[in-house]
Amino acid sequence: MEYMSTAEIREKYLSYFEAKGCKRWPSSSLIPDDPSLLLTSAGMVQFKPYFLQQKQLEAPYVGTTTAQKCVRTNDIDIIGTTGRHLSFFEMLGNFSFGAYFKKEMCAWAYEFSTEVLGLPAERLYFTVYLDDDETIEIWKGLGVPEDHISRLGEEDNFWRAGPTGPCGPCSEIYYDQGEEFGCGSPDCAPGCDCDRFLEYWNLVFTQYDGQEDGSFVPLPKKNIDTGMGLERIAAIMQGVQSNYETDVLRSLVGVGERLTGAVYGADADADLSLRIMADHSRSVTFMIADGILPSNEGRGYVLRRLLRRAVMKGHLLGLDKPFLNEYVDEIVNLMGDVYPEIVENRELARRVILSEEERFGATLRQGRAFLDEALAGIEGEVLPGDRAFTLHDTYGFPVEVTRELCGERGIEVDMEGFGRCMDEQRERARAANTKDAEAAWSTYGGVMNEILEAVGPTEFLGYTKNEADARVLAIVKDGQQVDVLEAGEEGRVVLDATPFYAEKGGQIGDTGVLAEDGVVVAVLDTKEPEKGLIAHTVKVMDEPAGGRIQVGDTVHAAIDVPRRERIRRNHTATHILHWALRQVLGDHVKQAGSYVADSRLRFDFTHFEAMTAEQIAEVERLANEKVMENHPVRAYETSLASAREAGVMALFGEKYGEFVRVLDIEGFSQELCGGTHVSATSEIGFVKITSETSVGANLRRIEAVTSFDALAYMNRVEAELKESAEALRVPLFDVSERTAANVKQLKELQTKMKRNRQTIADDGISALVEGAVEAKGGYPVVFGRLPEADAGQMRNAWDVLRARLGKPGAAVLATEKDGKPTLLAAGTPEAVEAGFDAGAVIKAISGNIKGGGGGKAAMAQAGGKDASGIDAALEAAREMLL
Repeated sequence: MEYMSTAEIREKYLSYFEAKGCKRWPSSSLIPDDPSLLLTSAGMVQFKPYFLQQKQLEAPYVGTTTAQKCVRTNDIDIIGTTGRHLSFFEMLGNFSFGAYFKKEMCAWAYEFSTEVLGLPAERLYFTVYLDDDETIEIWKGLGVPEDHISRLGEEDNFWRAGPTGPCGPCSEIYYDQGEEFGCGSPDCAPGCDCDRFLEYWNLVFTQYDGQEDGSFVPLPKKNIDTGMGLERIAAIMQGVQSNYETDVLRSLVGVGERLTGAVYGADADADLSLRIMADHSRSVTFMIADGILPSNEGRGYVLRRLLRRAVMKGHLLGLDKPFLNEYVDEIVNLMGDVYPEIVENRELARRVILSEEERFGATLRQGRAFLDEALAGIEGEVLPGDRAFTLHDTYGFPVEVTRELCGERGIEVDMEGFGRCMDEQRERARAANTKDAEAAWSTYGGVMNEILEAVGPTEFLGYTKNEADARVLAIVKDGQQVDVLEAGEEGRVVLDATPFYAEKGGQIGDTGVLAEDGVVVAVLDTKEPEKGLIAHTVKVMDEPAGGRIQVGDTVHAAIDVPRRERIRRNHTATHILHWALRQVLGDHVKQAGSYVADSRLRFDFTHFEAMTAEQIAEVERLANEKVMENHPVRAYETSLASAREAGVMALFGEKYGEFVRVLDIEGFSQELCGGTHVSATSEIGFVKITSETSVGANLRRIEAVTSFDALAYMNRVEAELKESAEALRVPLFDVSERTAANVKQLKELQTKMKRNRQTIADDGISALVEGAVEAKGGYPVVFGRLPEADAGQMRNAWDVLRARLGKPGAAVLATEKDGKPTLLAAGTPEAVEAGFDAGAVIKAISGNIKGGGGGKAAMAQAGGKDASGIDAALEAAREMLL
């Protein structure tokens, strides 16, 4: 068996199935185009519409083939503990939507395994579903010995999308690694928990529609869904025992060795850390490249947890400074030619990771403080499991780190209690999220889905038309389909075609009217509740009396053109601002969200610090320069592959189909966008940025206005400036200079007042020192008032008095500020030794001001409610000390 690199295996697989008539598709984003999935975790996710017969594969292709990047984290704590489990992996797949089935698939899988990869046939084993005699006969017909085929039950070899729906038997292919990897049992066979038989390819034959009564109805079109783990087959082809010893992952393990000095294979604990750092760094890099940013929920939480887990493992190996960017560079070198998005977003990944590592440093310190507090409060020598879980879940401390830190102090961790908390968390996660590829088949019901299935997608005419005649296909009121809306009623109307743009991609929906024979229906908003289905939120106007709209009517649909024009200007402006931001701040800037309305625009982008006033001004200048140069703007449709080859920028975090719409602003900007735009940049008028703020870690936001709204904004600024000029009695353009002069003068006056107060205080202290008298203990003591001092100023006054009095010395001081009295008694150590007790003094005299306080012998303080008692308090102190 010949050694093959991961890259060679990937290319041989894709080329093989291309030759069989399958279309090679690029990997889809890790952000699935499916609300039921958190992350893309299987190769079939992007083909769900084809499996459900919502889309058809164009001729002459019989299927598709992909190398799909996947992330799975359901069992994150197992990752790294074995050689098989990974959070990021590549799934080699081929899929058929009715064109070929078991016979062809089995034959191709056998041929690819034995002839292309050169795997010894005698080492291949096959499992089939218990009742699937057909597949057994196919394998036997290909020359597979009967004793190399075994039947397994539903848990292992039957795939279901859910309790009902598409399902079918599976057949898995295993590679026998040899008896030395086995458990020694005479019954050892594929499906055993030991490492002897390694499953590397799963063939799913989706041929039934599962019914509620448990029966199976044959599907009209039988589908093929297969997946081969690239890392697993690479381990076989490279003759290694673990995924982490294959060429790509071993190179990443090597990064950890270089950074830490650890030697892989020398220490089990160090090996675990090196594996986790290698695996998690790959997940983190690819997730950021696909538009996922760290956060405390959803995908962002998964990313943050992986990143922090890798950092913690680095800390265990002595890395106390940010280090993960070393992995990013190696990952780009190893995989950038196959996945260009990680090359395009390398700088973004580096900046996000560095920022997150620096933030986590503070979190680590908080976690250690929490652990110290938890350990200080325990009884006995066991840390409760819930405390260990809080460290794990809230602070990102892996439990092994907690055990190590506790072990240094002779304390054990309640791992059983920790395990219960982990199980509870997993149950919550399972309840909240449908997991893995099975969830990809779940569909959302509802009235709009029913309408889409019944009438099909809406034809959008709004790129070229502002009005058009259309037929009413469906009406929804209060969540139910109805035939008619009467005057005054509101609902949602679906047309066969429409010029109304539905809200998406950050652009708000159009408004306008639907008119028919004197009946006017106001369109209040337009949305796309199901992909491809446009729904108009409407209200039937009361006039003329008796107006109504019903299914089957032909209406004249007309958008609010002036409003659309303002939206178009703002939308094109977001693209120009995106370009300008990249020019000023760097290529790491990516769009991370937008809001395009008629009156304003909002643009979120990746950046790591607040923009300076100079940077904002330069972005604005560049944007307006492009506006006034009057560049032509055109939009056209092309394939996603062609757009990528042309260097068109995909908007950050967006998901695209096979065909896309490109917005081309001649000479400087090409981006994928489905919105509506101006035909030339000069139509925008000019752009004015109104604010720049933070909207989260590594995310900034600018807001801006264009055209007439920009003019209105500048007019308002000018009016405010004129008002300020009149108040200051200076010309318009001298306002800033006069304001600066006034501020300077104010600061000088404040400084002078402070100096005067200090002078008064100094003079007062001199008078107090001169009035010092001898106490019973033979030391000088001062009694007196300070003018409007706070507690800090009173203590400062004592510091000055102590220096002036020499040693020993004491003082009893009083002040009144905002009607509230304060007393302070203080003495030097020598005075205390001679009998002075500040705490006793304050206790004895504070009743005169209707207050209380306390302190130590050297200093004590009291506050009160009655300032009229200050003189009595000072007199009481005299009687006590003299």
